[in-house]
Amino acid sequence: MSVGRLFLRVVDLLPLPSLRVQRAVALAVILTQGGIAVTGAIVRVTASGLGCPTWPQCFPGSFTPVPHAEVPGIHQAVEFGNRLITFLVVLTAAAAVLAVTRARRRREVLLYAWLMPASTVVQAVIGGITVLTGLLWWTVAIHLLASMAMVWVAVLLYVKIGQPDDGVPVRQVPRPLRQLTALSGLALAAVLVTGTLVTGAGPHAGDKSIEQPVPRLMVEITTLVHLHSSLLVAYLSLIVALGFGLLAVRAPRPVLIRLGILVAVVVGQGLVGVVQFATGIPAALVAVHVAGAAICTAATSALWASMRERAQPEPLQRDLQGDGEVALTVRAGTGGQLPPAQ
Repeated sequence: MSVGRLFLRVVDLLPLPSLRVQRAVALAVILTQGGIAVTGAIVRVTASGLGCPTWPQCFPGSFTPVPHAEVPGIHQAVEFGNRLITFLVVLTAAAAVLAVTRARRRREVLLYAWLMPASTVVQAVIGGITVLTGLLWWTVAIHLLASMAMVWVAVLLYVKIGQPDDGVPVRQVPRPLRQLTALSGLALAAVLVTGTLVTGAGPHAGDKSIEQPVPRLMVEITTLVHLHSSLLVAYLSLIVALGFGLLAVRAPRPVLIRLGILVAVVVGQGLVGVVQFATGIPAALVAVHVAGAAICTAATSALWASMRERAQPEPLQRDLQGDGEVALTVRAGTGGQLPPAQ
């Protein structure tokens, strides 16, 4: 018997999860993936990055903190606590795999589900490299960017779980607007990358050792802040332009709602960044800013996912597109929604 079939037989011993349970598990995945990014920021701003100076052990010969004259207990507690949260991340990721496998969901959903535990392992290794290299700024940057990518995928998992497996792909908006949405995603990626550069040049290195100071990005932080903020303005401009386009084509209400949420959180994130820089980058606002980055990533991912739906509609006309999608022709005044079946 193959490993795959054996796995399915074992999974079939579990209760069949309802759609509500599957979505609840996927929501837990989003929260844990975003949450560990925030706790990682707390580790950094409290200078606890080397509270456990080795990896995968905390101290040589011990997986848990031990009294040490050179490592304050509070730093050990903060870093070790962050490592413990990894187990919660793994647990929710594994639960997602089991839930969608037991429910025999379509391949797309299974792919997103399996990406969560796989990427969690990769992220743990990146975290270990970050510690073993003494918190080099670029390893910290990769660590955060990986977390944002995982938040993106987790949101896709949540959205796709809610769509019927036997539905057909339905184009919600014209192709140019989908392309503009993709461009906004790339703009977000640029904002996140430059944000990590600001962090690399900023005052919160993750450790305050005088004997072995953490290497920093030797670029004027003001220059990086201006670049970061300019890209944020470009990102916001793109999604506002997208909003006008969606209104012009009378996009479905769920798409417009997700866009409105995205605009609101991006504006809020920008305000936090302005206050953060004006007040000298206080530690508390750094953690808030990282949380905002995760929320912006999640909101952008949700908007992207809403560009296409899988449904079993009763369209007035079906036109098979070259990409295998079904374009719907709807009556004017329905806001892009299908009229009720007669």
